Amino acid sequence: MIVGTAGHIDHGKTSLVRALTGIDTDRLKEEKARGISIDLGFAYMPVNGAQILGFVDVPGHEKFVHTMLAGASGIDFVLLVVAADDGIMPQTREHLAIVNLLGIEHGIVALTKADLVPEDRLVEVEVAVRNEQAPLTLGNTPVIAVSTVSGRGIGALRDEIVNAARRFTPHQASGRFRLAVDRSFTIQGTGTVVTGTVLSGTVSVEDHVAVSPSGLVARVRSIHTQNRPSENGRAGDRCALNLVGQGITKTAINRGDMVCEQSLHAPTGRIDATLRVLSSEAKPIGHWFPVRLHHASAEVGARIVVLAEEAAIPGTDTFVQLVLDSPIAAAVGDRYIIRDTSARRTIGGGRFLDLRAPARKRRTPERMAQLQAQTLVAPERAFEALLAVHPFYVDIAAFARDRAIATADASAVAASLGTVPLSIDDTALAMSPDRWEKFHSNLWSRLERFHVENQDLPGMGIELLRAGLEVRLPIPAFRAALQNLVRAGEIVLDGAWVRLSGHQVTMTLADERLWDRIEPLLGGAARFRPPRVRDIAALLAVPEQQTRRLLKLGGRMGKAHEVAQDHFFLREAVAEMVAIIAEISSGAEGGWFTAMQFRDRVENGRKVAIQILDFFDRHRVTLRRGDLRRVDQNRLDLFGNMSNSIAGDGVVSGGDTSPVGRPDFKSGRGRETVFRGFDSHSLPPSIRLI
Repeated sequence: MIVGTAGHIDHGKTSLVRALTGIDTDRLKEEKARGISIDLGFAYMPVNGAQILGFVDVPGHEKFVHTMLAGASGIDFVLLVVAADDGIMPQTREHLAIVNLLGIEHGIVALTKADLVPEDRLVEVEVAVRNEQAPLTLGNTPVIAVSTVSGRGIGALRDEIVNAARRFTPHQASGRFRLAVDRSFTIQGTGTVVTGTVLSGTVSVEDHVAVSPSGLVARVRSIHTQNRPSENGRAGDRCALNLVGQGITKTAINRGDMVCEQSLHAPTGRIDATLRVLSSEAKPIGHWFPVRLHHASAEVGARIVVLAEEAAIPGTDTFVQLVLDSPIAAAVGDRYIIRDTSARRTIGGGRFLDLRAPARKRRTPERMAQLQAQTLVAPERAFEALLAVHPFYVDIAAFARDRAIATADASAVAASLGTVPLSIDDTALAMSPDRWEKFHSNLWSRLERFHVENQDLPGMGIELLRAGLEVRLPIPAFRAALQNLVRAGEIVLDGAWVRLSGHQVTMTLADERLWDRIEPLLGGAARFRPPRVRDIAALLAVPEQQTRRLLKLGGRMGKAHEVAQDHFFLREAVAEMVAIIAEISSGAEGGWFTAMQFRDRVENGRKVAIQILDFFDRHRVTLRRGDLRRVDQNRLDLFGNMSNSIAGDGVVSGGDTSPVGRPDFKSGRGRETVFRGFDSHSLPPSIRLI
């Protein structure tokens, strides 16, 4: 159990800790000279039948409240110190408010300097303290009159603290390791040492950890917990870690950093949270209000974005977004405090709800429902509530990371709720059974209706299908859902189309025979410079109109693409050319390459090479700047080959073969409309397909 002091300056906090532990926590020369605490002080007290108690002594001066906050965030038990001669003072109230906002529920009150006042004064101060405590989380805590001069009450105070330690429930160590750094220094012969309170999880000697938000990686050479050598430290301990690694120095790690498990390194600069504004505030908190934010041992500048329609009224709770001046390492559920920018008063505080808050659409009903679900503290309840609101799925790994819990524990929660797993690449998503059933039946009926109305088409555009469903999943989740159905054999992905497994589009026997004659002319060595429609018609002695019609039908079926007017390339050839330009781009300075480089690779004429690149420009596979082009990596799969085979890792392999996703594509000026067709004048979808 970690005991932290609180109270006004010169009320005897440091003297009381020295009387209880025998340790003087004022270690700085300036502290000795001025007789006041300036920085955090630390002491330890062995307890028979319980773990060693750690004491964090905080400064009481109003100028050092930010330092007090750095120590208060990790304490379990507050020792509120009130001098009997002064009574309740400004920092007494501010420290009490901070303790309340941090949710600290256990503590004791020491009325110091009891030897300087009569008994009736002690009674008067005790009544005043109880009145201040009544509405706060500390509630009705014991009040003991003490004197560090005469020794009055010190033994009783020590006994109360020890009894509280024996009743204290140790922190759960099942989460992932996080330690809030409050000191960083060098010990000769040892190296860099950081100290702080372990907020969650465990750490052992030889573990590799990250320093967040900087991202430095270190190895734990040795550990001291509660001022004693140890092989490991766990949640609730005061720990000193001897860290070694590239770039690890006392100046590279600062108060406010978080030493954590490497997988937790994901700093954030935009957080949605609850906020309770203290009733002592004179005015409501409006939009973009500047504050100093205190979390664990960190302090950063921030702006408040009120998510409700009205300003945050003093004495009330509301949802806000915190836009930070610099990123911090945090976890969902962590408490925070905000103070004014001049560091003169505490304004309020609350809990973090979402570490990946959006910069836009942050006040929509869907977003408010998500935040309401995030207010549930228990992970299993929050997980279940999130499944019931938009977007109706949960990223298991992200959920576990942002709450600093093991991924296995989050997966167990998902399994206990009977969720449907949606896996894509390295991402595991979960959807509730009833939502999946609704999505599945809606998708099936939509495809079935489309096939009835468009029997000559190979399938429905993937993006068109996604946008038309009642349960409209975001693209990553929709892609994962389609892969689930492919695995089950219910649907088939054919390029940019999706169809029911039982649906098949075929050419007439006469068209198939003609296609078998045309296809060899488009492939082989001439695949990058195939003949045009009129040339094919002449070679095969087939009417030009019939040849054009069949090639357009082949385009609708995903067999070919019309790269330029009446110039069709086989799908495989287009995919091969995409791979070629990607290779050229990767080897060019800054990724920019010329049309001549591409022409030389495909051994084509300049005119045809330019037409091919113009085709890729229109579909944003390449980005043009003058005579130079660069590949858009996010569009490379637009013309790739999509198969329905399942790779060894369980992922459907392949990519899109066509960007057709709308029924309103046209072939260009003065030319026939090609329903759901795709040719040199078609515009690609504005949203990237799966």
